[in-house]
Amino acid sequence: MKRMVRYLVAAVVSVGLAGPAVPAAAATTGTGGSGHHYRFSALVFSKTAAFRHDSIPAGVAAIRQLGAEHHFRVDATEDAAAFTPANLARYDVVVWLSTTGDVLNEAQQAAFEGYIRAGGGYAGIHAASDTEYDWSWYGGLVGAYFRDHPGSVNAQFQVATVKVLGHDTAATRPLPRRWSREEEWYNFRTNPRDTVRVLAEVDERTYDPRGYSVPGGSPGMGRHHPISWCQPYDGGRAFYTAMGHKAEYYSDPLLLAHLLGGIRMAAGVARFNCGRED
Repeated sequence: MKRMVRYLVAAVVSVGLAGPAVPAAAATTGTGGSGHHYRFSALVFSKTAAFRHDSIPAGVAAIRQLGAEHHFRVDATEDAAAFTPANLARYDVVVWLSTTGDVLNEAQQAAFEGYIRAGGGYAGIHAASDTEYDWSWYGGLVGAYFRDHPGSVNAQFQVATVKVLGHDTAATRPLPRRWSREEEWYNFRTNPRDTVRVLAEVDERTYDPRGYSVPGGSPGMGRHHPISWCQPYDGGRAFYTAMGHKAEYYSDPLLLAHLLGGIRMAAGVARFNCGRED
């Protein structure tokens, strides 16, 4: 990866000083056979230190299948020891799949910051925004932290309408202009629309956005309620979507197309027109 040359130099130095980049416990498993030509490489990271989504295995399997179908390598791990300069330099994008809580130590955080600053990619899915609240750099990368969401009835969440705000990106091109779907609709602590390019909003007129975690229910986010977005950040590329709560959602062709496009954009193999001016 030519764009990672400086980072690779740092990685080599790190290996020389610290030994192997990834301990045996952190070894990842790949998709495809030896000698296969991949268009890019993705690391799926799904460690949880708080609530754990039972959809994580389905999400990992879905991304592996996307990799098999679209010729990119997928490695998956829940071991934070994979976050070293040398190991991260092997990937074009790191996918944070429903991570929660404090999942990286300071050295691992520094390694990931260096990876992004050297031109790496980040794709956050669903609870990736419910992660690392005390690491402000990560909060800027993901764009906004999770606040709450409406409750469910008999394990069913509300069906709402997603407004797709443009079809000029790989993450939005396959989607209808108005997309009706069930989801655990996240409310965020702040609205990122002034710092990111919002790709899709959820229309609060089509469901009850009041969060369950505030006594009496909290309001939603108003007329403009971002649900998916992207941005250039600190030298790298970031994509986030709040969708993806249930295992069954990972068999939805439209959600998979949205995730594939976002991952490709963050990896730098699809056009990344994510500045606010776009």
